[in-house]
Amino acid sequence: MDLAKIIKNGQFDLHLHTTASDGIQSPSQVVVMAASKGINTISITDHDTLEGIKEAREAGKRHGVHVIPGIELSTKFKGKNIDILGYHISESEELLKILQKIRDHRENRAQLIIEKFCELGMLITSEDVKKYSKGDVIARPHIAKAVVDKGYAKNLQEVFDLFLADGKACAVDKMVLSPEEGISLIHQAGGLAVLAHPVLIQDENITEELMQFPFDGIEVWHRKHSAADSGRYIKMAEKYGKLISGGSDYHNDEHTIGEFGFNK
Repeated sequence: MDLAKIIKNGQFDLHLHTTASDGIQSPSQVVVMAASKGINTISITDHDTLEGIKEAREAGKRHGVHVIPGIELSTKFKGKNIDILGYHISESEELLKILQKIRDHRENRAQLIIEKFCELGMLITSEDVKKYSKGDVIARPHIAKAVVDKGYAKNLQEVFDLFLADGKACAVDKMVLSPEEGISLIHQAGGLAVLAHPVLIQDENITEELMQFPFDGIEVWHRKHSAADSGRYIKMAEKYGKLISGGSDYHNDEHTIGEFGFNK
């Protein structure tokens, strides 16, 4: 995969989520949405899973969209959440084994979170939550929607701010890897490891330190990045000899596929 060639072409979105993790659209629906916008290259980068890729690639063949098999791995470094995008991923035995462990932990974590809400008098059940999960994965946004639906909060952001953010009453730590482990897993699977949305790390010293890890690239365009942010990360990529990438980080109707600050 030639990232430089894809970016020069200008019709891409390399950070998309589907119902295989915490997106609201199926993999094929995401492909159709991309095609309708004239986007010819995308990457499905669901959280800690490869489950949506086969469906997306089959849809891509029908709609003239090249689908790069991808993933977004959750890692932690110096107390910061560090997400790593993996592009051109193959199903290595080691990667699949680790992803299964993460899925098993996530299922248990979801139940623990639901129990914490019940302990606070906000009575929700797994069945309430599953109404919002179109795939097999139950993620925090699905739980938050159930809380709002029951009238315990005004909107999803309030649920996260008051209950689900790190350190809040209903927060439960997820199983995470170190950045080194995440990068190694991606490389073992034949992929390229790219640091996702660095502005969300909120510590430029840590971002600089991470660039000295064996990352292949850095996501310089993202819907949360200002033009100044993107310019700064482009210079950082040049400094450390990294590839550059970008994507909308699409999850739901609040985000727009193909819109992430990139100007050809």
